[in-house]
Amino acid sequence: MTVSDAVERFAVDPFGADIAAETAALRALGPIVPVELPGGIPAWAPTGHDVLKDLILDPRVSKNPRLHWRLWTELGEHPSWGWVLGWVGVVNMFTTYGPEHARLRRLVAPSFTHKRTEAMRPRVETITAELLDTVERAGADGAAVDVKALFAYELPLRMICELFGVPAELRADTAELIAAIMDTSDPGPEHTAFVQERIGTVLGSLIAHKTAHPGDDMTTELIRVRDEDGDRLSDEELLYTLLLVIGAGFETTVNLIGNAVVALLSDPGQLAAVRAGDISWDAVIDETLRVHPSIAALPLRYAVSDLKIGDVVVPAGDAILTTYAAAGLDPEHHGDTAHLFDAARGTDDHLAFGIGVHRCVGAPLARLEARTALPALFDRFPALTPAFAPGDLRQVPSFIAFGWQRIPVRLG
Repeated sequence: MTVSDAVERFAVDPFGADIAAETAALRALGPIVPVELPGGIPAWAPTGHDVLKDLILDPRVSKNPRLHWRLWTELGEHPSWGWVLGWVGVVNMFTTYGPEHARLRRLVAPSFTHKRTEAMRPRVETITAELLDTVERAGADGAAVDVKALFAYELPLRMICELFGVPAELRADTAELIAAIMDTSDPGPEHTAFVQERIGTVLGSLIAHKTAHPGDDMTTELIRVRDEDGDRLSDEELLYTLLLVIGAGFETTVNLIGNAVVALLSDPGQLAAVRAGDISWDAVIDETLRVHPSIAALPLRYAVSDLKIGDVVVPAGDAILTTYAAAGLDPEHHGDTAHLFDAARGTDDHLAFGIGVHRCVGAPLARLEARTALPALFDRFPALTPAFAPGDLRQVPSFIAFGWQRIPVRLG
């Protein structure tokens, strides 16, 4: 069975209001489902762990829209499709295929070595302590404190800006740019124009600043990088590589820390087991990434040739979502309790950081930050309690990002 563009498609909620429920509804329709993304973009959504893993690893699935998305040339005819340009209309490791992807990863990956990540541990610990002091002052009178805004947000922002040498005057603009790209609630042309303008302005200013004032930071490294053959990043590749690695290293870690805090505060029994040492913090991090992956769905991949999945054929040239939330919540892979946060289950085969050649190069840094932040938070405030009731929290306006707008707590 193939599906034409005229077929009725499942409309993905651009606000991502209830990603778990939407994932369950899609799964009931089959292993891969035709969907409509914000603005009317047609795509396919895999609904289970094994299907998604197979597609990610399949060489017949590309990430290069210029070569393999049959609707690429039609983007200009659909103003409401423009939002996707911030994701697929860029040239970096995220949107390349085969030898070109290998070339870019070869240039970028050395900046994200294990040794360099470990060297950042003392700085992560220092910033964590400073931010917890701020949280303590804010909640000293018993008032509710937004632990996302003061802690889960600030730690990754400060770390990524220090790592890339982002000057103080560009930090707020950088955070605003990443939030705008993640926001899929407004696919209109005005939002698209804003994002495209800010990419050039904000990141262009960062490149100009670091060219004039080089330092011991990753932006300087990426400006200078050359491989053994003398190859280097072009101006366009540099701009969009910075967009990728700064965005991936910031927003995703914000949600990882925030989602773990909410999961533990919502289950005092598990929190007690973690604090007693019966469950490790590494297990908490992996279970958070499985049940509440920082990225719920990522646009886009493309079928290089016809793909047969069950009794469905995805035609060559069609777009495919990378559905991490669907994979993590798949009961066929994780059991009937897949929808429940249970750090004691010991599952670490989630796909939240990707797999294969496109696995996230910044995953070790995200783990380091979360592994530092979470025990520090609960050690400093052992009586920490939620200042929210079940169902009170609101998802950020995105079907891509999986996180909360605010996380109010009381320090106890």
